[in-house]
Amino acid sequence: MPILVFVSLFTLLDFVILFSIGSQIGLLMTLLLVIGTGVVGLHLIRKEGVATFARARQRMQAGEIPSNELFTGAALIFGGALLMAPGFLSDALGLACLVPNARRLLFKLLTALGLKVATHRTSGHDPSWAYQQDEPDYRHGERASSAEKPEGPIEGDFISRDEPKHRG
Repeated sequence: MPILVFVSLFTLLDFVILFSIGSQIGLLMTLLLVIGTGVVGLHLIRKEGVATFARARQRMQAGEIPSNELFTGAALIFGGALLMAPGFLSDALGLACLVPNARRLLFKLLTALGLKVATHRTSGHDPSWAYQQDEPDYRHGERASSAEKPEGPIEGDFISRDEPKHRG
C-alpha cells in the first residue's frame, strides 16, 4: 500500500512539473523533449541492458557471482524506462540511474535495506531460522541449529508413477 501511494504521488508531481515547465517553454519544445528522452531511454534499454547481461553471463561461466552486473543492468533498464515515461521528474531520476556513482550509492542503500528486511522477517517468527551472517558457514533459509537435523535418511513410502496405485 505505501508503494502505491508513493507511485501515485510521484506521478502526480511529475505531471505537475511537466505542465508547469511546458507552460514556460511551449508545447512544441515540451513534446520534443519528452519524445527525445523516450528515444534515448529505448536506446539505452536495448544497448546497455543487453551488454550488461552478456557481461553477467560471462562472469557466471567463469564461476563468479555477477551481482554487480545484474544490479547495473537492472538500474540501466529502470533508468531507461523512466526516461521513456513522460515527465521531467522521471527523466531526472532516470538520468540518476545512469550515473555510476549514483548507482553505487543506490546499490549500497538497497543492500542495507535488504539485509534489514531479511533479518526483520526471520526474527519475528522462528528464532532457529535466523539469518546469521557472521557464522563461518551460514546458509540462508536453513535451520541455524544442527541439533534438529536428522542424521540418517528420512523413512517413508515411495510410489513410482509407473506403478498402479493400490487401494485397499
